Formats: sequence, structure tokens, C-alpha cells
Amino acid sequence: MGNEGGDRAPKGLTGRVDTALDRRGFTTRKLRLRATAVVLAISLVPVGAAWFAAYRLTNLGGPDSVCDGAATADQLHELLGSGRISEATRGYSATSNSTGNSCTATVSSGVFEKSGKTVRFTVVRDSDYGPGELAAPDARLFSGGSAGSVTPGAAWAVLPEGCEKGVRAEVRTGEAGHDETRARLAVAFANGLAKARGCGNGALPAPMNLSEKGAETNPDWANLCGLPGFAPVKNPDAQWRMPQQVTTATAPVWSCTVGGDPRHDSRVQEFAITTEPRTTALAQKDGKRTSDLGRAQWVAGGTLVTTCQGKDVFFTITGGITEGLEKPFLFPDQKDLVRQFLTAGGKAIGCEPIL
Repeated sequence: MGNEGGDRAPKGLTGRVDTALDRRGFTTRKLRLRATAVVLAISLVPVGAAWFAAYRLTNLGGPDSVCDGAATADQLHELLGSGRISEATRGYSATSNSTGNSCTATVSSGVFEKSGKTVRFTVVRDSDYGPGELAAPDARLFSGGSAGSVTPGAAWAVLPEGCEKGVRAEVRTGEAGHDETRARLAVAFANGLAKARGCGNGALPAPMNLSEKGAETNPDWANLCGLPGFAPVKNPDAQWRMPQQVTTATAPVWSCTVGGDPRHDSRVQEFAITTEPRTTALAQKDGKRTSDLGRAQWVAGGTLVTTCQGKDVFFTITGGITEGLEKPFLFPDQKDLVRQFLTAGGKAIGCEPIL
């Protein structure tokens, strides 16, 4: 019965650790502290590695939105995939219309070698060239309460009613496809700009759907661009390949090209009808109508405006020039071309007689 107190072995986890340290020669407090530090360091390695991987592969601790509310983190991840979000905002202002006013957001992924995908948000104000510069025959146009389009290179949406006319939100990325996602992102950006500017009669809804991309076809010269009765006289010396491509919807910007690629071939003839006045700051100019064009008047290079069903509608005709022909136009009688386009185009969109 004599040794019931001090000679008994230590009980519990602490006792077992002390015994293990004694057996390995860690008999002093200093040595025991060093051993404890080593054990803790080793045990934290998996935790540190997991945190490092989460930091590099996710947006843990990153921004919830970018570019002064242009897009949320979720919207960026939907377009660009998962990863860490960063932004470049130098010189950008959501309330400015200055040239080159843009912000770039990047989603980076990869534990050791990072790869990044970017999207650029730009505030663009309509130039003096008019809304025809938005025309693109390969565009997929919005339907619903928002006005805009998506092309392979960009998506854009105009700001809500009640904001400054001619200002649009443009989204560009190197990621191909994702048309519906890019369209929603452009509308979200437009809403963000309106909020920052304190304008608009309510938020724009996401597009209900997008029109189909127009296909290249051979022109029907009696109903050019699919407009019944649009039959301008063609230059007989024009023998180059002349396919046509037309948007499959008319709002906000119906577009048609006749000829080759307008980016490389100056002989291409381009037509556009803009039915959404918010796309441009141009408007009717009182007392400046051209008598031989009826109710229409020139307001910019290649663009005329008239009133259809109580609102301004713009008709744009550009291109068709080449120095290699004695007659410099694909359609040499440009006056007749303009008059025919106003007549046929106006009827196609339900406009009252223009001429």
C-alpha cells in the first residue's frame, strides 16, 4: 500500500505525451518546447497548402463586384470560369463619356502557373457618324425591354430610358461564343452605369432571347436585302462576288451588307435602319429637311432621320465605292438608291410614307 501517490504513472493524453518525450530524450522544458513547435509546424502544412490552393483557384477574399458595379463576381465567373478576380480601373469613371473610358477585369486560375481571361467594360458615346456604326449583319439582336446586340467581337446595350441618349455599355472579351452570357453582362453594365449616374426610369431587364445570326446568301436583285421592291440599278461593270448578309430582326438596328467583307473591301454596300432613338444623340433638325427626300433629312455622314409612328428612325447608307471602276459605285445612281431605300425600308418597318 506504500506507493499509492508519487510513483503512479501520469494519466491521460498529457501523461502519454510526457512519457513519449522522456523516452526520446526531451527531458527539459526548453527541449519540450522545441519539439512542440516542430509538431505544430508539421501539422499545419496541409492547412496552409489548402488555403494557398483556395486562394489561387477561387475568389476567396476577392472583390464581390468590379469596375464600380459593372458586373458581379458571379457574372464574371459565369463568362470566364472560376478563379481569382482582379481589376484595372486606372482612369475609369462610370459617370464620364471620355474617349477610351474603360475598365478591365481578369479571372486568373492555376496553383503555380496562373492563366488569365479578361473582359473589358467600356463606356461609349455615339459619334457624329450616327447610329449606323452599330450596324453589323452578323449581330444577334436583343428582344424584350433592353436594346442592344451581340457580335463575335462585342456585346453592347444602351442605357435605360431617362438617361443620356447615345451612351452605351460595351463588353469585349477574347472568349468566343457565350452570346447569351455576354448579352446579360452588357445589360448589367448598362444598369450599373445608370445607377452611378442617377438616371433612368428603372433597371433594364435581361434580354428575353437573341435573334439568330443572319446567313450569307446570294442577293435577290428585285428584293435586295429582303426588302420587297428594293431594286436599285446595279453597275454592270461590277463583277466581283457579291453575297448579302442581313440581320434576322429589325430592332434596335437592322443591318444588311452587299458584297465582300466590309473590313477589307471598300466595294461593300452597307444599309442600316435604327429603330431605337436611345442609340444616338442625333435628332431631327427643324427647318432643314431636304425637299426631294420628303420627310427625311440628312443628320450625319450617310445617315438620314425621319419620324415613324411618332419616334425618330434612322436610315444609313454607306460604302459601295471603288477606284477601279469608271463609275465609282456598286449602285451608280446614289440618289435613286437613297430614295428606294427610304421607300422600301420604311414600308418594311411599318413607317408612314416618307417620300
